Amino acid sequence: MRSLIDIVDFSVEELYGLMDTASDIIAHPERYADACRGKKIATLFFEPSTRTRLSFEAAMLELGGSVIGFSEANSSSAAKGESVADTAKVISCYADIIAMRHPRDGAPFVAAQNASIPVINAGDGGHCHPTQTLADLFTIYREKGRLNDLTVGFCGDLKYGRTVHSLIAALARYTGIRLVLISPKELKLPENIKTEVIAKHGMEYVETSDLEGAMPALDILYMTRIQGERFADKDEFLRLRDTYILTPEKLVTAKQELAILHPLPRVNEISVKVDDDPRACYFKQVSNGKYMRMALILKLLDEAKRNPTRVPLICEDGAKIIRNRMRCSNSRCISMVEQELDQVFKLTEPEKRICRCIYCETKETATEEDLK
Repeated sequence: MRSLIDIVDFSVEELYGLMDTASDIIAHPERYADACRGKKIATLFFEPSTRTRLSFEAAMLELGGSVIGFSEANSSSAAKGESVADTAKVISCYADIIAMRHPRDGAPFVAAQNASIPVINAGDGGHCHPTQTLADLFTIYREKGRLNDLTVGFCGDLKYGRTVHSLIAALARYTGIRLVLISPKELKLPENIKTEVIAKHGMEYVETSDLEGAMPALDILYMTRIQGERFADKDEFLRLRDTYILTPEKLVTAKQELAILHPLPRVNEISVKVDDDPRACYFKQVSNGKYMRMALILKLLDEAKRNPTRVPLICEDGAKIIRNRMRCSNSRCISMVEQELDQVFKLTEPEKRICRCIYCETKETATEEDLK
């Protein structure tokens, strides 16, 4: 039995397989109308969502299954202090698969460690959002016919944008991807993604604050909103929120075959006047996301049926695992609040004693004593 916590949990071949299934669902929906009859998905949304939650629910209903769950933390026992681990164990008694969104980085990882059914990460804090990445990849593939040899511009909140982090990690496994990272200096892409994803895979990239200057080179423009809920300093958010607003005038120098993507919700970073431009693909993304989630549900339920044993999430791949000798410094990490949760780190750069939190991937430096 497997879960999907990070987009890299699936191989490139598996991603193409999901896209093939999604394409077949689009072409022959009647073949799948009863595929999940008698199955239930639990949508556990501890954070507000429209598209992702309803997309999962529509996906399961269109597969002939049913839906249980909640749409805010106050509607669950989390409001009484129940841990993520206990919630996952309880829901495993009621449902066949879980889709979880949570404001804490790493919460779905903890759920998957404790559930006896598959868990899908529907977005965890500022960490990652793998099913949005499935929608993004499928949209790019349908619009461009390929996932390689593309110049992709990411614009807006690259620091907290979990959809950006997940899509870059996914694109890193394809050849000929060039990145243009467009943001104010305060919202630049985190260094760990530059070093451990972009540099590790030898991807070309440039950083700029000039959207219009970058526009002519782009095959894909991935716009994002400035996320007020991720800012500790609200004055900084107010200063930055209108930094980028895409208008028809700013698209004058863009390629005619440009594809404009956005994970939504949109606030004001794309003018509604752009919606009628044939290059606007963000509402197509919504539809594509439903079909990819249908394909994902089918895959995970099939694997759980064939092999109900949980696949370990802490991979013993030769890297040293450090337990309860260090603490994560990320205030948004699930390890800060989860009851009796082990503090677990993986030693990723032994020569520098650099470790990564297993839940949120925050980088910490171990002492010699920690490594004993």
